[in-house]
Amino acid sequence: MITHISRRAALVLVLAASALPAALSAQPQNPATKVTVQVDGHPLALWMRTAAKPKGVIVLLHGRTWSALPDFDLQVPGEQRSVLQAFVRKGYAVYALDARGYGATPRDSTGWLTPNRAANDVAAVLRFMAARHPRLPLPTLVGWSYGSMVAHLALQQNPTLASGVVLFGYPLNPGLTLEAAGDTGVPPRETNTAKNAASDFIAPKVITPKAVEVYVAAALAADPVRADWRALHQWNALTSEQLTTPTLLLHGQLDPFTPIASQAKVFARLGSPDRQWVILAGGDHAALLEDTLPAFIAAIVNFIERPRLHRGMGSEPM
Repeated sequence: MITHISRRAALVLVLAASALPAALSAQPQNPATKVTVQVDGHPLALWMRTAAKPKGVIVLLHGRTWSALPDFDLQVPGEQRSVLQAFVRKGYAVYALDARGYGATPRDSTGWLTPNRAANDVAAVLRFMAARHPRLPLPTLVGWSYGSMVAHLALQQNPTLASGVVLFGYPLNPGLTLEAAGDTGVPPRETNTAKNAASDFIAPKVITPKAVEVYVAAALAADPVRADWRALHQWNALTSEQLTTPTLLLHGQLDPFTPIASQAKVFARLGSPDRQWVILAGGDHAALLEDTLPAFIAAIVNFIERPRLHRGMGSEPM
């Protein structure tokens, strides 16, 4: 989460607290369907929307602070801000996962989440998807921000569970090493704030004040308490070279977490020759919620539906 916000978003925050009930009442009359997956005896919540006859499956992973529904199914009256609904219009079955301690998924008995635990959960969800949709291609895994690191780790460890991976807003700078911390004790369970909920909206004139207001309300309702992570040194296992699943590297032009130099290192080292790099012009870290949403959807759909080389058969679409 970045530490500064646009002037427009800052003004919206003044209204956000008093507008929570009105904003929440704007949530859809046909909400996303909740699907529960048991992983090692723990329930994980997935939120689903699907086309009548889906041609593929997409699994979405949220970032560090906020859960699936505010990030991927935002309902703003008169505006189209839902990633789930946008993918359904393109003909897909789409699932958004609440990681442990986020949204409708409770914390486990430890109270903490770790990179390896998150990656193992995602691997289990991908296996569930393959069984749920046996006649469709393996899912495409899309991770946003911290979720992109989870996606990377899950598929680095289990490269055959997805047909492709999208690293959106990937914040890891190759070569950075995190030191192992000692016992972190009791999870702090910090209260989330409206200021943090609006902090990713920094690009000028790409989202309405109303949409920011609704997002702040939805985020705080879904995640009033910040989830707690530990054992962050497990991220040190991430290497682009070991990510051999076909990969789309995707980010907003103005995203402070994705400087071109670090993204170039990630892209150059990716282990799959089947890779793409797309920059969303005018977008920032929250480009999937802004007026860049159509470009975000198009980049991912184009990646999924790209022609592929079939040995002895020439180049054909999936």
